Formats: sequence, C-alpha cells, structure tokens
Amino acid sequence: MELKWIKDFIALNDYGSFSKAAEARFVTQPAFSRRIRSLENWLGVALVNRDSLPTTLTDEGRSFVEEAQRLCHEMEDIRTRLQTQKSGRSLVFLAQHSTAVSFFPAWIHTLSPLIGDTLVKLVPGNIHALNESFLAGSGDFMLTFGSQALDSPQIKRNSQCIQVGTDTLVPVSAPNDQGYPIHSFEEGKPCRLLAFPAETYLGNLIKQSAIANIPSQYRFDIVCENEMAEGLKAMAKQGFGATWLPSSLIKEELANQQLVILNAPFPTLDLRILLYRNRHGSKPEAEKFWHYLMELYGQE
Repeated sequence: MELKWIKDFIALNDYGSFSKAAEARFVTQPAFSRRIRSLENWLGVALVNRDSLPTTLTDEGRSFVEEAQRLCHEMEDIRTRLQTQKSGRSLVFLAQHSTAVSFFPAWIHTLSPLIGDTLVKLVPGNIHALNESFLAGSGDFMLTFGSQALDSPQIKRNSQCIQVGTDTLVPVSAPNDQGYPIHSFEEGKPCRLLAFPAETYLGNLIKQSAIANIPSQYRFDIVCENEMAEGLKAMAKQGFGATWLPSSLIKEELANQQLVILNAPFPTLDLRILLYRNRHGSKPEAEKFWHYLMELYGQE
C-alpha cells in the first residue's frame, strides 16, 4: 500500500470527481483511477460507486474518509519528528523559482534576528511540484505568488496562509544606443518575445492577462521559453527579445539602464506573494516563526 493512494482517495472525496481530483493530484485520470483501484484491492472493499453519476462513495468509502485523513496526518507528524531529530533546528521553505530568486533573499535577511542560528533550507521548484511536496509534508512553509492552483480543499485543510509581500510583472527590453527599447511593436514587424512556459504559473498569467490583451493589429513571435526568471533576464539583457519579469528581480538592471520598461500596449501585472504554513508541522522553531509573522503582517 502506498501513502499516495490514500491522498488520492481524500482528493476524490474533496472534489467528488475523478477528473477534478486527478488534476488536483497532478496525474492523468487513467493513472488516478488505477491508484484508487489499487487502494480498494489492498483494503478488500469497494470505496467508490462507479455506476452512478456524479461519483459517490460506498458506505465503506464514507466511513474510511476520516481514517484516511487521520493516517495522513499521523504519517506527516512522524516524518516531521524524524526530520527534526536528524537535522536539528531548521526552517524548510519550498518556493517558486521566481520568488526564490527575487523575493526570498532580501525578505529572509530582514527576519534574520528572529531566525538566529536556525538552519534555513530553500527548495525551489515549479508550483505543481511544490504543491505536491508541501502536501506530502516535505517543507515547513511554501512561498508562492497568489494562484488559483493553490485554492483547493486540501491546501485549505492542511495549511494556513498570509500575504508577505507584493511584486509587479513589468515588460522590459534591452535598449539601443539611444536608450529606446530594441524590441517593441512596429508596423509590419513582429515583436520578439521571451516567455515562461504556458504550464507555469507566471507563463499562464502572462498569456491570459497580458499577451491576450495586446490589440490584434500587433504581431509577435515567441522566440524562447525558459522556466527560470534569471534565464529570461539574461537573454533580455543580451537583446534577444522582450519579456515580463518581476520588478524586484531587475531593480539594478533598470537603474543601470541595461533594461528599459516598455509602454502600452505592454501591460504590467500585479502579484501577491503568499506564505503557506503546514498546519501539521510540530517543530517549535516553525511555530515561533509563524506566530511572529502573523503579528508582523497584522493577520492574527
């Protein structure tokens, strides 16, 4: 029996749909269905009524929900306790690539008097992988831009959240010798764009809220995709194309005029920076840190 089967079943109960639960668990629906079937085979009972729409649980399935949730919590508590014994005092932060580079260093520095000699571990990744790791209990905190991808029953049940900052996605290009952007929209000439992949949070946000709102008479070509904001910044500085980047990441480049901000029809986008805390963590240093932040940001 695998713990992920139990977490799949909890997600199925939360969403009431194989397709929605599979999406929330970041697996294909066939793979998700096989895992639910494997759990049923291991338990020796049917948990789901497959002949009814919408999906419903059997009597055994309904009685197993609370047991499944309790088992997950107990396993997470055991994992936290063992990790604490192994590594001593530590704070483990899971963070989106962009927030890990643009926001986290300065933010954690301002909080260093509170942290003292506690070991700080930063684990960067994309939002989907971070979500799964966080729910599995792999980190004390998760730092991300505000996203509907994290607005799920599992996240709400297993975590608390506060806003710790803001940022802005700004459109930028390297300048020419006269200080004007190399890449912009011109009559009869497509603009070269550098982009985050569409499946990432920032990529989807830019696609839906920025690129989609560019008037149809303007043409563009996406000439490069990179999940790393630092990678896009490096290519933009070399004049390879225009892109959107967090303003906190390019303060020095804007001040030195290595990059310049593009005007309309390039929109800017506001971002919220959120910190999630695992409700089931029992490390005293994580509890102390969280309560300090609650007071600091006025979100008691």
